[in-house]
This record gives sequence, C-alpha cells and structure tokens, in this order.
Amino acid sequence: MATKKFMYVNRKAPYGTVYALESLEVVLIGAAFEQDVSVAFMDDGVYQLVKGQKTDGIGMKNFSPTYAALGDYEVTKIYVDKDSMKERNLSLDDLQHLVWEDEDEDYAEKNSIKLVSRDELAKILDEQDVLLNF
Repeated sequence: MATKKFMYVNRKAPYGTVYALESLEVVLIGAAFEQDVSVAFMDDGVYQLVKGQKTDGIGMKNFSPTYAALGDYEVTKIYVDKDSMKERNLSLDDLQHLVWEDEDEDYAEKNSIKLVSRDELAKILDEQDVLLNF
C-alpha cells in the first residue's frame, strides 16, 4: 500500500488565532508517525516563518523556534508562496533558515524552504492525497 501524501496548508498569521500553533502540532504528530508530510505557507501564513518574532506584548508564547525542529522530524518539503511574500514585502532573508540533514550525503545540511509561484503551488497541492487547511 502506497504512503499517502499529507499537505498542511497555512494561510493565517501566527498569532491572534490558534490555527498556526495547531497546524504545527499536527505536522509534528503526523511526522512522528512517519506520514509523508509537506507544509505550505501562503497568504498571511508566510508570517509564521518570519525570524525574530517577539510576542511579549501580546501575552502569547513564541512558538516560532519550533519550526527549526521540522528537519529533525524529516519534514523536508516546506513550500512558501513567493507571490504572498512579495505582496507582504518579505524576502527569503526575512524567514527562518530551516534545514534538514541528508544522511545519504554524509549529513549535509540542505534547505527545507522552497519558494514557489502560485501556479507551482497549485500543481503541488493537486499531487497530494490529503489537504489540511489552517
């Protein structure tokens, strides 16, 4: 039986709702159970990956450092909609540097984030077996 492909689509800003944190938790749980997990960030969801987030003023815990653990859970396919980034005046330099270690290449660090156009992301979404939107 072939492994199903699970895509977690993040469209909401990181704080103000539970969507971003819930998505991250579900991604980690799915990966822990060895699901084929991919994550997409689009619309305001691109803000979830911005580095240097400060949450002191809103009374919420900053969970953004947890994204760095995705590579340890073998979540290596992180797609970011470059059009959403451009619309929000963000660049790749504004995002956390997320990597995974390729054991087939002597544990070389490789980038997890792939910037894709909306058309490319639509094709990737179409290839998934299960889409979970947050």
